[in-house]
Amino acid sequence: MKQADADFEIGWVALSLSPNIGRKSLDKLLNHFDGDPSAVLAAPRQELLRVPGIGVASAGEIAAINLDEVAAAMCRWQQQGLAILTPRHPQYPGPLRELANAPALLFARGCRHDQLWTRTVAVVGTRAPSSAGRNLARKLTMELARAGITVVSGLALGIDTIAHSSALDAGAATVAVLGSGVLNVYPPHNRGLASQIEQGGLLLCEGQPRQAVNAQRLVARNRIISGLANQVVLVESQLGGGAMHALRFAKAQGRPIFTFDLPASGNQAALQNGAHKLCPADPLPALLGTA
Repeated sequence: MKQADADFEIGWVALSLSPNIGRKSLDKLLNHFDGDPSAVLAAPRQELLRVPGIGVASAGEIAAINLDEVAAAMCRWQQQGLAILTPRHPQYPGPLRELANAPALLFARGCRHDQLWTRTVAVVGTRAPSSAGRNLARKLTMELARAGITVVSGLALGIDTIAHSSALDAGAATVAVLGSGVLNVYPPHNRGLASQIEQGGLLLCEGQPRQAVNAQRLVARNRIISGLANQVVLVESQLGGGAMHALRFAKAQGRPIFTFDLPASGNQAALQNGAHKLCPADPLPALLGTA
């Protein structure tokens, strides 16, 4: 990598990891400084404060960035087997590039071949599924995997776990988007599953590799789950369930939404709001456009 490219990457990562600088703020900073992260980092505070949305706290964060520390951390993460994916990286997931709120930075563990993104379906749902929900999740994801479709989910207990496990059982790759760091897998119960996913699929997160989970990160990762997918399937959820965030993001991103006609309030709300109904006995034709 040329030095100019390396400097760009380090600067981009440093800004992306700043707690008060989201993608929109980062884009505003780069627009103001001709797309150059190094110019952002070298700017005096008064110049930073001229950028819309950049306040005293954010300007102070930028001024306090230590690029040597960031470069050392990046080297350490790479030695631990992580890929650091910025939108300029050739292995940054293609489906995310078109999104207005695409992650500025992703950390990845596992295989990053382009075939993962040929056809993708997100499978989401409750952490406490009914027996019907469990059976439908397993049937659906095994059929998707056997059809060569990458299953994307969030590694949570319940439907997510069934989706990832079933894809693996079918001998296919699956992608897990975490609300924690990829070196601090949450929930702990699924660390063994995460290791299995890593062998042929991919673990992704947008925060520091050892960051802890919190409610905000769990919600935010849903936009990545839906953004990676060509279609989003809600297997089963109550209306207040976390999986409903994935449907909200999917609608904003223009991703088609599918669900089963189960009694759960989230399923019924999704159907009332225009989600496509899947046939429990044969769900794949509707997703493949052959129903």
